[in-house]
This record gives sequence, C-alpha cells and structure tokens, in this order.
Amino acid sequence: MPLLELIIFAALAAIVLYQLYSVLGRRVGRQPEDQAQAEAANPAHRAPERALEPVDEPDGVALSGLAAIRARDPSFDLNHFLQGAKSAYELTVNAFAKGDRDTLRNLLSDDVYASFEAAITGREAEDRTETVEFLHGPRADMDKAEMAGDHARVTVRFLAEIRSRTKDALGEAVDDRRTAELWTFERNLKSRDPNWTLVHVDAAEA
Repeated sequence: MPLLELIIFAALAAIVLYQLYSVLGRRVGRQPEDQAQAEAANPAHRAPERALEPVDEPDGVALSGLAAIRARDPSFDLNHFLQGAKSAYELTVNAFAKGDRDTLRNLLSDDVYASFEAAITGREAEDRTETVEFLHGPRADMDKAEMAGDHARVTVRFLAEIRSRTKDALGEAVDDRRTAELWTFERNLKSRDPNWTLVHVDAAEA
C-alpha cells in the first residue's frame, strides 16, 4: 500500500529531523560567551589583576639636621646630649670665672679658648677676681643640628640666671643677671673620642 508507506516514511523523517535539530541546535562544550558569563556571575574565579609595582625612592636623598647626625652615629641621643651640654656649660662658666685654663683647654676649640684666655689675662692684669653661682639650673634647648663633612655640629640655646661676685681694689660687687647664649658644640664622628668641643659662642635673646 504505497500511500500507507509514504505516511510512515514521512513520520519517521520528521522524527529524525527533530532529533537532529535538537542535537545540532545545542552548544557543545563551553563557548567564549559562557566563560564571560561565568566570570561575571562568580568574580572570585576571575584572573587576578596585576598589582602595581612599588616605586622605589631615588637613592642619595640628602639628610639634614638630627637625621644626618643619626645616620652617621645611630647611638646619638638628643636628651643625653643636652644633659651633657648643660654640665659642660656650668663647668665652662665656673672655670672661666676661676681662671682655670687647664679645664677650659679640654672643653674649647683653639679659637674659643684664645678668646676666653685673653679675657682671663685681662682680668688678672687688673687684679680682679670673680666667682659665679647659678641661681637656677640652666635651661638647654637644641637650636640647630648639622653635619659638616665628618663633623657633627649642634647649637644649643642656654638660658641661665647667674649671680657673679667681683672683687678688685675698689671692693666687691655683686651682679645678678639673666643670660641667653647660643653655644655650638662639635665632634668628629670618625674619632674615638666621644667628647664634644665648644667651637662658637653667640649672644641670644632672653
């Protein structure tokens, strides 16, 4: 029966075509767009972005002040230095009043010693003596710090209240005064000698 066979073949063909369409119409495997959608849905699976490289600061940055001194001498402690400077200040003032050249020689640079020694010699020529008394402990504050080659320099501002007694042929005079001075201390950091030397003295505003 040709008509019946034709109907059966037509039905079979329709079933086969449908199955082929169902299979071919599907996307086999992961497509590029699937990858993009999966990453958008799950950010944790994205490839990490490349981190920015840190930018190093250029070498040879010039240091100044205390930083420059500490770079050469990490053991430098400002508070300890100021305590020592106050002791040196009191020792120097007393030695100058007494005319103690040996003590001054160990504390002062050649130029400062020459100035102090000339004043002592002039006082002795006038047959005049002097003693001093600190009414209060001197105050010491750092004013400036710097490196000059291998030499560290620290300028300290001293405030002090001093009572001086001067005796000469005319008698005794007592003078209470408030002093303000800038003393610059210096030390060669290549030297094993830990002591600082007074290299300059300036007047300052009280």
